[in-house]
Amino acid sequence: MKQTAIATALCAATLFAHLPLAHATDWDEPQEPFPIYGNTYYVGPHGVGSVLVTSPAGHILIDAGTPKSPAAIVASIRKLGFQPTDVKYILTSHEHYDHVGGAAELQRLTGAVVVGSERSVPVLVSGKPDKADPQLGSLPDMAPVARTRAVKEGDVIKLGPLAITAHDTPGHTPGGLSWTWQSVENGRAANMVYADSLNAFGLHGFRYGGDARWPQAKAQLEASIAKIAALPCDVLIAAHPDLADLWERKAQQAQRGNAAFIDPKACRAYAELGRKRLAKQLGEEAAR
Repeated sequence: MKQTAIATALCAATLFAHLPLAHATDWDEPQEPFPIYGNTYYVGPHGVGSVLVTSPAGHILIDAGTPKSPAAIVASIRKLGFQPTDVKYILTSHEHYDHVGGAAELQRLTGAVVVGSERSVPVLVSGKPDKADPQLGSLPDMAPVARTRAVKEGDVIKLGPLAITAHDTPGHTPGGLSWTWQSVENGRAANMVYADSLNAFGLHGFRYGGDARWPQAKAQLEASIAKIAALPCDVLIAAHPDLADLWERKAQQAQRGNAAFIDPKACRAYAELGRKRLAKQLGEEAAR
């Protein structure tokens, strides 16, 4: 399958039918890096998220973008005044090429350990899609990642003063992860959430209503949606920033400062999008 066809299929998994497919073939549209809150910065391209959390002991990057993303992510880290070689961990959301396709190259550029779930690490190491993935058949192989670490629910990645907690959020893929931490600005600690995709989307006949490849897909996605809705959540960044209104909040930053990104209702709203998408998917499956 040609790259544009793959991108179009995967984008449909991310954006609902009523949303514009602006990044269907260009998730790597350039984006200037910017501070989000405290020691948390946006360093990804416009269409797929990548976040840098910094400390004097080293930095942690969340998500690696597509195979085209690493050079721009590294340039953004440098533009903010940080050194890419100070990135010690690259945390990942889910095991699709638009989020981890750049992981091997970013590891080469930074020397960081790449962290995934117990289910996603085999995909990172092999570069081959999970056979239970709802989009199997439309997923390209990826460059294998050399140094990995697997985490499970509640595990904490620590680096100096940094502590970032893993939350299993399967549903969009079998190995999805979301991440939480705190950042402090002007004496106020904010609960930060990097939320994985919560969108039910199957290709080539996969059914969330019941499929032998992954019978628990619906139940696990429902649990992930409930988990994100219940998290302490002041600032939300989604694996695809469009779905968490990041750009609308960024547009208010000049007037409101980084407080523009604070919205304690954001995780609940994001979870509700996931519920609506699942209902839509199940309705489409019933109509087949």
